[in-house]
Amino acid sequence: MEKTPTPHIGAKKGEIADFVIMAGDPLRAKFMAEHFLDNPVLFNQVRGMLGYTGTYHGKRVSVMGHGMGIPSIGIYTYELFNFYDVNTIVRVGSAGSITHDLHVGDIVIAMGACTNSNYGVQYELPGQYAPIADYGLVRGAADACERLGCNYKVGNVLSSDIFYNENSHVDQWMKMGVLAIEMEAVALYMNAARAGKRALTICTISDHVLTGEDTTAEQRQTTFTRMMEVAFSLL
Repeated sequence: MEKTPTPHIGAKKGEIADFVIMAGDPLRAKFMAEHFLDNPVLFNQVRGMLGYTGTYHGKRVSVMGHGMGIPSIGIYTYELFNFYDVNTIVRVGSAGSITHDLHVGDIVIAMGACTNSNYGVQYELPGQYAPIADYGLVRGAADACERLGCNYKVGNVLSSDIFYNENSHVDQWMKMGVLAIEMEAVALYMNAARAGKRALTICTISDHVLTGEDTTAEQRQTTFTRMMEVAFSLL
């Protein structure tokens, strides 16, 4: 039985490339389509979650929004991996730094993802699972950052289920060497692992928990182009 279109993605099989670059904000996906893709074609606007397929330097690629939080990216990446034959998903997002080594505008490449979510309970594993990115993508992203002259760090992030957290315990995560807080990587990595696919999260630091540095919504939507260049270089 054909499972596409899905309840959340209006595309037919074959309309989405096997390499997808995703952003939480669908307008960031639109920005990437307009500034990076040749001949972009809109394949999804269900629930306003824009998705486009085009080419970048002759290579077919799709860009799409995934919404905010683990449940939202969990749905979209599950459907892409399992119903649309997508092989690779790279998330480009924003994160809050919890280290003095990363400041607004710097890049964090999430080699691993800690979490306070129960997303992994569904797998009924007899212990704690450590979700990680695809090593080839991590290495490629780090190489691209070096070529572009980006200030970046590779390491662990915290995928938090909570944005307005009454008790964030940031100091404990800092003690364990976690670099930044975001809200999606863990579901992406678990979905990729379960499907036998590749995934990576690349984030630009949009605010700093320790120093109070911050950016506007417009800046986050349109100016985080360096991490986008890094993502497209992985094609």
